[in-house]
Amino acid sequence: MSSVNLVVMVVGLLVLAQQSFQMSLRNPVAETNNCKIDFTRLGLVLTSDTNEQALQDSGLFTPDAETPYVDIAGRRFHIGTLNARYIVYVKSGGNSVNAAIAVQILLNRFRIHGIIHFGSAGSLDIKSLVPGDVSVPLAVAFTGAWNWKKFGSEEGKLIFGEFNYPVNGENLLASVDYDTVKLFSKGQSPQDVFWFPSTTSWYSAATKVLQDLELSQCYDGVCLPSKPKIVFGTKGSSSDSYIKNKAYGDFLHKAFNVSTADQESAAVAWTSLSNEKPFIVIRGASNVAGAASPGSQASYLASYNAFLAAAKFIESIPTPRLACDMQTNFKVVDKDDAHCQCNINGLTFGDSEHQHSGQGTFASQDSALRFLRHLLLSLYSLGHGTWRHRQERGLFSHGSVH
Repeated sequence: MSSVNLVVMVVGLLVLAQQSFQMSLRNPVAETNNCKIDFTRLGLVLTSDTNEQALQDSGLFTPDAETPYVDIAGRRFHIGTLNARYIVYVKSGGNSVNAAIAVQILLNRFRIHGIIHFGSAGSLDIKSLVPGDVSVPLAVAFTGAWNWKKFGSEEGKLIFGEFNYPVNGENLLASVDYDTVKLFSKGQSPQDVFWFPSTTSWYSAATKVLQDLELSQCYDGVCLPSKPKIVFGTKGSSSDSYIKNKAYGDFLHKAFNVSTADQESAAVAWTSLSNEKPFIVIRGASNVAGAASPGSQASYLASYNAFLAAAKFIESIPTPRLACDMQTNFKVVDKDDAHCQCNINGLTFGDSEHQHSGQGTFASQDSALRFLRHLLLSLYSLGHGTWRHRQERGLFSHGSVH
């Protein structure tokens, strides 16, 4: 192989590497996929500005120095570490559709090991949960899928006539039954489900690592009347309705034994299960349905205490590290002394007119080929691995919870 051809090949590879590097800079998501930080992350999903303020006030989150965030579909995905664990967090906004979209984007665009969802909720059981307390539910249900019955037909679970005031009786709104929803997941037929159970291993881990966690009782000079606590073994209700009505809150608690109500938890659980990802829900009680507002300080403490629990839980979860595949398929496909063709991870360089199926060796250019191989390895690293097919780099094992 002539020195001129070798120079042409190296220059061509340098151009490709530079283009690859520039593409990586233009696409910040690729920055999280290079060999330097090639590992899975935990996805942290929150819902409100108050939730995000609690996270930022803690001082526990450190943004990534090179790519602190990525904007996708109007949402900002923050990349960094929390308690020395690599995470991506996103504020989904209220309502189930927003939450589901945010989680799906998170899972599609980043290598996410599992989803931790924290936020605030309304308490439906003042005996077990008061403002400032934190609930870690065993399961959540989507209670927003209604089958609204005709007047005079067979009565459903929620009978509006039973809530007439001052006397119960007939009501033209008739009654409602609560429907199941379809859960789609890989390799399975769609299932009709009502409850979305938290991932067993994660829930078990949470009961151990959070049982002695000390929550905050005071904020901005205002203190809760009692020391806040973490409550396990509850169930949660989730729908697109913000529930302030005491009668309906009492009905949900009695009918389904749920202790909290929010708008996003079921959607987060639903999307996580559909993608076969572990998840857990952590909600701070910010108010009691039908009761007077406890004030902004109590609302903030609900978010802050839920975040403290989420952060402590994240600290206990090992995130599997992905091996960075630096193997280069360096193959000489023409042993003609005047021509060289090299195949590197599926990309071919050289003169295709002289290609044949044999694998050749060079007697007089061994040192040059060794040099070129090391150069290609360096260029491959510089290019952040974008020469590989992306779909070959998305697999990882779930790992275990300790």
